[in-house]
Amino acid sequence: MPDAVQTSPGAGKPPLPSTLKPFSPEDEGTLREALKRCSPSTFEAAIQYRKTGNAEHVPAVVIGVIERFVEPDLRIKLKDADDDLRLIEDLGIDSLTMMEIVILVEEVLQLSINNDELRNLRTVGDVKTFIDCKIRGLALPKPTKFIPIETIGAIMPIQPPFLFLNEASVSSTAANGKYKISGQEFFLQGHFKDNPVMPASIMLEALGQLAVLYLLEGAPTETGKVVSPQTIFFTGCEGVRAHRVCKPGDILTLSIKPKRMKMPLATFEGAIRVGPEKAVIVEEITLTYAFVDAVNPPVSINVNGSAHAEPAVPSPSAAPTPLRAAINA
Repeated sequence: MPDAVQTSPGAGKPPLPSTLKPFSPEDEGTLREALKRCSPSTFEAAIQYRKTGNAEHVPAVVIGVIERFVEPDLRIKLKDADDDLRLIEDLGIDSLTMMEIVILVEEVLQLSINNDELRNLRTVGDVKTFIDCKIRGLALPKPTKFIPIETIGAIMPIQPPFLFLNEASVSSTAANGKYKISGQEFFLQGHFKDNPVMPASIMLEALGQLAVLYLLEGAPTETGKVVSPQTIFFTGCEGVRAHRVCKPGDILTLSIKPKRMKMPLATFEGAIRVGPEKAVIVEEITLTYAFVDAVNPPVSINVNGSAHAEPAVPSPSAAPTPLRAAINA
């Protein structure tokens, strides 16, 4: 398993081929016509990409094209360049509009995109990563998993009333989640008297829970192995800063990204926002974890014409590490 996890779509990737088609004045006129309803900055980024092949200009083109098809009152959401923005739920982009976006991106960036490749594009970040991989000829990453609260409860070792994730999405490079402060949380009865405020320690706990979900659902594993929920424990955090008081009714948008992963330790950076406002920033959250053998699913065999399921073979417990032993002591 690698010691470090890359989180930037363009970081460490091979450069584009050096062979570029000549970009003529006629090409510029065609491009200007195609992007006539996009912002000048979108056109300028497209010009630079077509002339130089520099993929650093691609995100600006993609965001500009998406902005062209989004309702005016929703365009402000794109100004923050938030990769977690959902195409359907947050930006109101339906399947037909998505096809229009793709057709224009194909024309501007001179790509060919298969319709089947669009099925797993749920967020702005998914689209940017997808286009970046297409341009560079790289394998597409595994699709983002969108996990509702019912599934989160089935996956996580933490359970209500101490589970602070209402929904989540997990990819190979990050995890994002949301939690609405209902005002009914038991600890708000005393924090504070007549002034309910979400404790910063609980918000840190929520980020830690999102990191746990990433380890269980998104982290790369060894062949035939899975991360055991029983081996995941909090070990420490650094660089915690609280920027905003959070109260009932606020919707916390949580995000974590892995910085270093080498068993038995996984270190993440995390952030919580309420709308565009920063609430909590954490430079490092460290968890301990361990692998166990993956459980084979039950095998159906036919006995006298009837189907019977052989029970799955349970996985042996992971051998305790010194760190785990110290934590459990």
